[in-house]
Amino acid sequence: MKEPLILDFDRSVLSLAGVSTVPLNDWQRVIRYGCSLADIERLETVLNAQMDEGPRLAFLGSGDFHHVSYLMIRRLHSMGPFQVVVFDNHPDNMRFPWGIHCGSWVHHVCRLPFVSRVTVVGITSDDIRGFHLFENHLRPLYAGKLFYFCFSPVPMLARRLGLSGIKDFRDGQNRLSERIRTDILNVDCDPVYLSIDKDVLSPRIVRTNWDQGILTEENLFEAVRFLKPRLLAADVTGEISFYRYPQPWKRVLSRLDGQSPPSPADLDQHQHRHRTLNEKLISILRPD
Repeated sequence: MKEPLILDFDRSVLSLAGVSTVPLNDWQRVIRYGCSLADIERLETVLNAQMDEGPRLAFLGSGDFHHVSYLMIRRLHSMGPFQVVVFDNHPDNMRFPWGIHCGSWVHHVCRLPFVSRVTVVGITSDDIRGFHLFENHLRPLYAGKLFYFCFSPVPMLARRLGLSGIKDFRDGQNRLSERIRTDILNVDCDPVYLSIDKDVLSPRIVRTNWDQGILTEENLFEAVRFLKPRLLAADVTGEISFYRYPQPWKRVLSRLDGQSPPSPADLDQHQHRHRTLNEKLISILRPD
């Protein structure tokens, strides 16, 4: 894996020793939260011109940019097949008819022929509860292309619909390596692209722009160390940043999705805690 890189859309990723930065702040307005497929393809052209080929660890900024993971995965098409493992408090497989956004990118990854399987680990959000379940794309769950490993009980509606791809992973919090080996790596022997959204973590560890899960820092690091021998590439999102969407539709949809902006007064403190976490992840993921 090549040296880490910061894709700097929102200036939320503080400088990291030995890590280069690609300035992309001019793209923040267009890409943040969601965009058209034409816009994400224009961004792809820009990234391909500024990044050399090959797998690497990339820091993407706020979770509002998690759909950029789709581009980071798609650019590795010649290295497939590989599987994608996502640590996230949300399924990111929601319906979004206007293009792609931070809550729908997993659906687009599931459609890539060189991706053998996608597993989302750590879901506790309401995105799969009650009738919100029908806001998810269910076809890849039925087809065995996508799995949700939840840190909360599997909804009764999912059981009634026969969605065996939604699994109760609550015991996996304390024996994460064992569950990853038996339920992910032993099932699919392909290399792993790892995507981490830090909203999977408890808010006691770091604060993000979205509602958060319950994973501990120690258990996340344990999982990353365990996956490292199989890792092809990785990205990290879930930094915290303050932003007011200029587009009314983004303001409305983000509010409906439960996004709450951080206090600007606390932003610096929160971002420094993220930098400490990022430094630890780099230390773990650097080649031995």
